[in-house]
Amino acid sequence: MTKSNTVLIISTLDTKREETRYLKYKFKEIDVLPLLMDLSMRGKEVSHAELTPSHVASAGGSTIEEINKSKERSTITNIIIEGATKIAKDLYAAGKIDGVMALGGSTGSLMATDVMRALPFGIPKLMISSTAALPGLSTKYIGTGDILLFHSVIEISGVTDMLANVMDRACYAMKGMIKYVNNTLAATNKKTIAMTMLGPCEQCASFVRAALEEKGFQVTGFSAAGVGDQAMEKMIAQGFFQGVIDLAPGGVGEHYFGYMRDGGPNRLESAGKKGIPQIISTCSVNHMTPSRSKYKKEFHERPRYDLDKFRTWLRLSPLELKEVANEFARKLNGTKAPVKLMIPLQGWSSVDCKGNPTFNPEEDRVFVETLRDKLDSNIEIIEVDANMEDPVFSQRVIQTALEIF
Repeated sequence: MTKSNTVLIISTLDTKREETRYLKYKFKEIDVLPLLMDLSMRGKEVSHAELTPSHVASAGGSTIEEINKSKERSTITNIIIEGATKIAKDLYAAGKIDGVMALGGSTGSLMATDVMRALPFGIPKLMISSTAALPGLSTKYIGTGDILLFHSVIEISGVTDMLANVMDRACYAMKGMIKYVNNTLAATNKKTIAMTMLGPCEQCASFVRAALEEKGFQVTGFSAAGVGDQAMEKMIAQGFFQGVIDLAPGGVGEHYFGYMRDGGPNRLESAGKKGIPQIISTCSVNHMTPSRSKYKKEFHERPRYDLDKFRTWLRLSPLELKEVANEFARKLNGTKAPVKLMIPLQGWSSVDCKGNPTFNPEEDRVFVETLRDKLDSNIEIIEVDANMEDPVFSQRVIQTALEIF
């Protein structure tokens, strides 16, 4: 007998009871088992969910009675999210759920997507939200998660024909994802490599990827603009990759200084903790992207390069380069797997080349010499007399990759 697929539905029955009931019946109608988790914090009616608010509060280290009495909304919300996350991760680890769906407004969407982002890449995640199009909220909902955000357009309030149509489409989409797509990516036996990519080193990234794929590797690229490289670190920690080619680790400095391409606090750490080999280069490391609201007076005097009408890169000072190098060393030292730092001596990207205002290889030496002084002796620094976008540099990366992966 074929096992039915199970979808975890996350909802708040105190505000979305009728709509959630419709979802459950629709899933049953199309031969998908619904498992309902209720995140209500103020409901007085009996929940009737398989995973009640009491279950969720208990998993979060509290009780529903304490939740109901508390006036500290942010505190109890975090408790509920923590409990729901623990339950969802345990269910997934035990093979009891095949996908996750939720519906809600702004608060419900924020809570449910927090839970979704804690689950591994590949498990279907679908959020029906009436606030998906509000400025700034969609990025908070998705973050580093592979979440399908379904904008309901209309408010989730009463099962009208229009809302039923939205929920029907969402249910069939979820059934298709769990029935027809292999969602057990972490179990692959392929030689998998994570690689950061960015426009100013795109030629190098493309050359390296194509060459390694010819050798039987599977190379997955991540845009190193802040969110993509945060997602990469998370997926490295989850065991998806056997090696890393980090061409554009500028998010380390961006996090240190609090700028726009912030790679997060764990940037450049996951591979070392996981014990997998890595090649690291320097695209964008000698540039910064502060938001206009954080511009200091002296920033207007910095060497700069306008990538386009929306993005400007400013040159880091020698002192800032030294600080970023110290961060690199702090994060990389202690790793047991091979680490190769590859420095292109004729510029660290297509932006960083002769004739451009931010090109200054003499100042870049501050970064390199600080690394020499601070890094563990087993971490090799390889200097290549070429620009990062020169085929000579790409060939050296490929050669090094074939040696250590």
